[in-house]
Amino acid sequence: MTLAVGTDAPAFTAKDTNGNTVSLSDLAGKTVVLYFYPKDDTPGCTKQACSFRDAQEDYQSKDVVVLGVSADDEASHQAFTQKYNLNFPLLADTNKELIQAYDVDGGGYAKRVSYVISPDGKIIHVDASVKTETHAQDILAALGL
Repeated sequence: MTLAVGTDAPAFTAKDTNGNTVSLSDLAGKTVVLYFYPKDDTPGCTKQACSFRDAQEDYQSKDVVVLGVSADDEASHQAFTQKYNLNFPLLADTNKELIQAYDVDGGGYAKRVSYVISPDGKIIHVDASVKTETHAQDILAALGL
């Protein structure tokens, strides 16, 4: 069961692709797309990540931050990012704290669910029926951006 629209997004702090610490509190005032995916460099996850890569200019022009999250470690994220020229951070959730907090535990991996978090920290959109190839555009359309 995913978290409901209108609830406060659970706070988090995690390391990104480059070892930088990213906290939801640091992103206050921005809209955040927090998308969970099962595993780096698998067919569906690659299509999904590349959809966000290809739409990154649209997201940046609307001041929307995109963060991908899986249970993979930083080294895996670095290899995935380099292989596909990803232009947004991936968060390493090796202890599955975010996966559990956002209720997307698929039994050892993250279920494919995306949350859009408003600038004031509320969940404003949930997508649990992700189409990997068009996901980034689907989120933009859902937000009217």
